[in-house]
Amino acid sequence: FAIGQANTALAPQLKIGVVVTTVHKPKIYVHKGVRFHYSNGIWYRTSGRRYVVSAAPVGVVVRSLPRGRKIVRINGRKYYRYNGVYYQKRKGGFIVVRI
Repeated sequence: FAIGQANTALAPQLKIGVVVTTVHKPKIYVHKGVRFHYSNGIWYRTSGRRYVVSAAPVGVVVRSLPRGRKIVRINGRKYYRYNGVYYQKRKGGFIVVRI
């Protein structure tokens, strides 16, 4: 585990389980009773006063994706990928999907 501040320039390099002390302007999502913090395409859960990079909650819709997302086609369907997480465009944003 690494402890430090989440640097938005390094966000794509943050892996599940990495621990940081601060997250820049996170948006909060509650999914199936679990509170997630989302910032610059990275998903976090809190652990005390720290943030732990977590897997994206499948089914959550975010309004926008960060720059650097990639468009991929799988079985003829269009997906957006960022930091190993796949999203599909939906009315009002992008939904986290499992591939």
